[in-house]
Amino acid sequence: MSTFAELSTELADQLKAIVGEDNFQFGEDVNEDFSRDEMPIYGTKMPQAVVFPANTQEVSDIMKLCYDNDVPVTVRGAGTGLVGGCTPLAGGVVLCTMNMNQILEYDLNNLNVRIQPGVRLCDLAEDALKHGMMYPPDPGEKTGSVGGNVSTNAGGMRAVKYGTTRDYVLAMTVVLPNGEIMEVGRAVTKTSSGYSLLHLIIGSEGTLAIITELTMRLIPNPPENTSFILPFEDIDAALGAVPSIKLAGLNPQSIEFMERDIVDASAAHTGNNIFPTNVEGEEVGAYILVTLDGDDPDEIFQRAEKLLEVSMEHGAYDALVVDQPAEKEAVWAARSAFLTVIENDSELLDEMDVVVPTDKIAEFLHYINGVGADLNMRIRSFGHAGDGNLHIYCAADDMPVDDFLATSAKVMEAAYAKCAELGGQVSGEHGIGYAKKEYLRESVGDTAMGLMAGIKQVFDPKGILNPGKICTDL
Repeated sequence: MSTFAELSTELADQLKAIVGEDNFQFGEDVNEDFSRDEMPIYGTKMPQAVVFPANTQEVSDIMKLCYDNDVPVTVRGAGTGLVGGCTPLAGGVVLCTMNMNQILEYDLNNLNVRIQPGVRLCDLAEDALKHGMMYPPDPGEKTGSVGGNVSTNAGGMRAVKYGTTRDYVLAMTVVLPNGEIMEVGRAVTKTSSGYSLLHLIIGSEGTLAIITELTMRLIPNPPENTSFILPFEDIDAALGAVPSIKLAGLNPQSIEFMERDIVDASAAHTGNNIFPTNVEGEEVGAYILVTLDGDDPDEIFQRAEKLLEVSMEHGAYDALVVDQPAEKEAVWAARSAFLTVIENDSELLDEMDVVVPTDKIAEFLHYINGVGADLNMRIRSFGHAGDGNLHIYCAADDMPVDDFLATSAKVMEAAYAKCAELGGQVSGEHGIGYAKKEYLRESVGDTAMGLMAGIKQVFDPKGILNPGKICTDL
């Protein structure tokens, strides 16, 4: 446990002098948004001040001041997290990196780009395409910051082929809690040079150091891609096809699954009816959405024939080819709307993003749906069938808040226990933050949690950086 100091008016003035009056909020002027992320169910806490630094040196000066005076600092990007990761539990200072939003330099000879952490995912992806390159990580929240993606090791829909954010970080500049500036990693493709501090900081959710610059790996943009909607009778048939699809040598860019209820809700919300609900008189109960990419449309077509063959063997009713720009936009707009639909459908939600072996997805979904039914809790779900990352939501509907919180806790306890039984992990991409700490402890055990806390102590002996998250308590 750490003992923190209040931010005095004198210290506040010094912080304001570092970043400038327009980049500083203090006291009653602090915007309420900085008290939480997108899941206020996991707690809110107003910070005493918010700072918006513009560069590494300003971050260093802020941290030196706060470290010397025992003031806690919580790092925040776009605030799109879902586990209370940027909630300033100890008050103090929120350091928001969104003014550090410059794409600094492309090195196309070495297939990388150097950026500041506040660059939004959508902006990096779009800008890279202008240079004929792809930035493959594709988390669902496209307005999130790349620095936030790195901090949680976000995955997304293309992870089945291209991997997660971790696989695209070559180097970074970070500021340690005491204000020291450090370079970790190098813009090279492989290394065997001591402990990987780079990969230790990736996924550490702002508890070890503050990222101020990133060098991200790029790949040449595959010029062709086609998606295929595969409708099935039910979720068992749909998910039963996934291992065979992965084993068929198709190298899919993404394999998504969705049940009929979320597709219907998305269609009602967006007016987008791209997913068929009845195929030649057969009612559709679930879908697999597969995307193939490559250089040659003929080669993609050959793989598509194999995809259809494998899918039909597992009971697919048909394969809807999505190869026109308007169709692609409609399909992915419908898929991207799932979380918005769920949020609009219920004022209060609890969520998990467990990851299980791909051949255990159906078993987990049946189990958690059964738990929800037994507890009178409506469960909504969708996810990444190719890598086993499931997005499960408890919806409060008309349930009183206290009843919802108590019931949701029972659902979560059962779900994480089942996840562990199936050989899964607590989080596939959202991270641990504050909300999932105890589930992480139950999953990995006291020894692993102790090692994490020891690493935190080495980086941050005063415990001032994002306190109360992952492996630390207030």
